Amino acid sequence: MRLGADQVRVRVPATSANLGPGFDALGVALGLHDELEVRALGTAGVTVEVTGEGAGEVPDDESHLVVQALRAALDHVGAPQTGLHLVCRNRIPHGRGLGSSAAAVVAGIVAARELVAEPEALPDETVLALATAMEGHPDNAAPAILGGATVAWTETGTGTVRASRIAVHPDVVPVAVVPSVQLSTKAARGVLPRTVPHVDAAFQAGRAALLVQALGSDPSLLLAGTEDRLHQEYRRSVMHDSMALVDALRARGVAAVVSGAGPTVLALARRLGGAPGADGVPRTDADAALEAAFGGAMGGWRILPLTVDTLGATGERVGAAARRPIG
Repeated sequence: MRLGADQVRVRVPATSANLGPGFDALGVALGLHDELEVRALGTAGVTVEVTGEGAGEVPDDESHLVVQALRAALDHVGAPQTGLHLVCRNRIPHGRGLGSSAAAVVAGIVAARELVAEPEALPDETVLALATAMEGHPDNAAPAILGGATVAWTETGTGTVRASRIAVHPDVVPVAVVPSVQLSTKAARGVLPRTVPHVDAAFQAGRAALLVQALGSDPSLLLAGTEDRLHQEYRRSVMHDSMALVDALRARGVAAVVSGAGPTVLALARRLGGAPGADGVPRTDADAALEAAFGGAMGGWRILPLTVDTLGATGERVGAAARRPIG
């Protein structure tokens, strides 16, 4: 397969996985995006320019995660490898449980889809499979690709990775509360037990089902639907401040959870009636609870009122070069 363009632009949302009881299965796309431009070069080599999150910290060569994913996708469809120039404008915080690595992987694969002469060779199902192979779990990749909320699973027997999209009720307003510290997924998973009591597993299954109903149809069920017994309490020792914030918000009736592997806290807030504030942000049931929890002293935390991203990853070819087959 030839390349069909030599410059493309990609936009990928942040994501929050688990959402309480949906461990390794449920996720939601958030209105916070990384954007990048990729240019195929006629010479070998890779250059990466990064601004925003991760600038000066992430690799600027072949080991950059976007480059690795892009090359894996080109190999998958039999397209030629090429030199690359990447310009990355990162807004998704790294190491905070907001899907930054999944966004990078999905961005690379979607960039490859736009570069090749036959984009249909990389449909969403293949993007999800390739991203899961690199990421290990589809819970962040699925919403990053499809937008909205998603439930993802691996089919028994075939090992095929699948995902189904859930349209989120318009009154659900995600609010990310991001700490200054990072936490690796490996560290967060390292404190989880190998087995859990049957009663907890049964509780978890019921709450995960309830959460799907809450997200799509009845936001009044969000507090009950986000109860968790499978992973958050076990992680308290490695994210004590995050869990203390979850406790404080839930005590005030807000459906707060650890976002992914943490340490960001995600409040699935409910929109209140009336006009938005002066900043245009809708008023939610989390506003007063967050003010009470912090008392005006943020201590390095950032509050990010967000939207649910409904598009997922998008890509486009740039300029006249988009119509010139190369390679």
